[in-house]
Amino acid sequence: MEQLVALVVLVPLAGAVVAHLSAPRLHRASARISVLAALATFAVATSLLGFAIAGLPAGEIRFGPSWGTLWFDPLSSLMAFVVSGISLIVHVYSLRYMAEERGYSRFFVLLGLMTAALLLMVTSGDLITLLVAWHLIGVLLYFLLGQDSSSDTAYRYAAWTLMTYRFGDLPLLLAAGLLYQAFDSWSLSTIFSGLTATPDLETVFGLPLAETVAALIALSAFARSAQFLLHTWLPYTMSGPTPVSALMHAGIVNAGGFLINRFAPLFVTTDGVLHWIFVVGLLTAVIGSVLMLAQNDIKKALGYSTMGQMGFMIMECGVGAFSLAVYHLIAHGLFKGTLFLGAGGVISEARQDDGVPKDDLYTFVVERRPARRRQPWLLMAAITLVVPVTILVLAHWLVANDFFQKQGAVVLLFFGWVTGAQLIFATYRMRTENIWRLMGMILFSFTIVVVGYTLISHAFDVFLYPDPEFRSAIYNAAGIDIFWFDTLVILMTLVVVLGWLVTYYAEQNGRGGEGRLSTLWLAFYTLVAREFFVAGIYARLSDFLVRLATRLNVMLRWS
Repeated sequence: MEQLVALVVLVPLAGAVVAHLSAPRLHRASARISVLAALATFAVATSLLGFAIAGLPAGEIRFGPSWGTLWFDPLSSLMAFVVSGISLIVHVYSLRYMAEERGYSRFFVLLGLMTAALLLMVTSGDLITLLVAWHLIGVLLYFLLGQDSSSDTAYRYAAWTLMTYRFGDLPLLLAAGLLYQAFDSWSLSTIFSGLTATPDLETVFGLPLAETVAALIALSAFARSAQFLLHTWLPYTMSGPTPVSALMHAGIVNAGGFLINRFAPLFVTTDGVLHWIFVVGLLTAVIGSVLMLAQNDIKKALGYSTMGQMGFMIMECGVGAFSLAVYHLIAHGLFKGTLFLGAGGVISEARQDDGVPKDDLYTFVVERRPARRRQPWLLMAAITLVVPVTILVLAHWLVANDFFQKQGAVVLLFFGWVTGAQLIFATYRMRTENIWRLMGMILFSFTIVVVGYTLISHAFDVFLYPDPEFRSAIYNAAGIDIFWFDTLVILMTLVVVLGWLVTYYAEQNGRGGEGRLSTLWLAFYTLVAREFFVAGIYARLSDFLVRLATRLNVMLRWS
């Protein structure tokens, strides 16, 4: 087992080294060495996951007395399987996609090194190894995003990404220092045992150790997962090669969710930290989704879509659904990777469009589409209520008897209800020949998604955190007073229902109310179109710092 854990990191590293050394002799054929290494890495990672599913206990392999530890547990084996699988797909895709690009062999060497760094991060068993991998990922991403050396835009935003990552590294570095000061060890297993035994330790300035370190780790996760105010690097890095975008959106940006899961034994001992993690995730999810809708660039829209999804992933951690966040990052990674790798084909098809505007007269005369048929509004509203209530009862019956008492599960089901209701509402406005067949498919999909989410979440919970007491402790750490929880749920439900009623009123009255709201709507659209002015503020701040540094440089030179 120890040999397999070491191999999963060493094989892609060796592949990158051999590809680099053989490039002068083999030229572009050296890329195939990287692909073979990626394939072998995926085979090793699959074996590791098989052993973890079979119930092999967690273990460590040490290369040094105090650091250089690799950790085998369900989380590391699952993440190694995902990372190596996505890396293999990106390697194979890049063979043809990057064929006409300069630095072809160099690109595959960097891709192999990035795979090794990601695998080192997910298997690291001590803080120094984790910090080294965490830092290397940012540096390698900078070189991959700046692959096109002739593009000033690619280099500018690659540098911006590197700066954001370095800013996000500082909290993790401080957290590692505080943990070492408290426990005199870099080993994660030793630190977690110490935190469990003495959760009330204090650190510098009399601050509670657990809450302080958890807050620092959360800040680092926010920077890596593009949470609001630390998100601008993500949608502006689209000048990099498409395979890099796929790897970044499918794997690298999910590091925040992994980091919080890795430090789950720490967050269990905290009080209140998960609450503001939930708030940050919720804010990011809403703002990212709104910004996505206002984009007319397909890649930028995908970038803001990823930001919204990362917000949802962090929000899941905030409600104590740690394992669901892992499932979310896997599902989102596969989905978004497919979208990026297929974006070129979609754009190519769009360019072949005849350009004839599609309006009602055109579709009626030329395409002869059927007239719109709608079902009663009350029927649609009833469906949006019946489905989640049924699922809640089934979850209580099939999954866990205390499902009603799990605040995190109720919150996630609430968001599932909002999403599903929005989907049904969109279906209500669609044109179709057979409205009942369409409704049946949408209802079936909605049920499969919500039931699947509930059951898969439970399966991931049991696999990643087999101790039932620990699972309960995670949810308890994220819980709030039941009175305020019920109040918030009722308030949010009323806001959502009010939004539906306003939409229904606007639908029924056409453009009648547009005049009264046009000014407010225009102001809101301007705010969204300017991306809440965050990028502009950062640009002004950057210019100010450059001018200040220049002035200081001149003053010091003359002093």
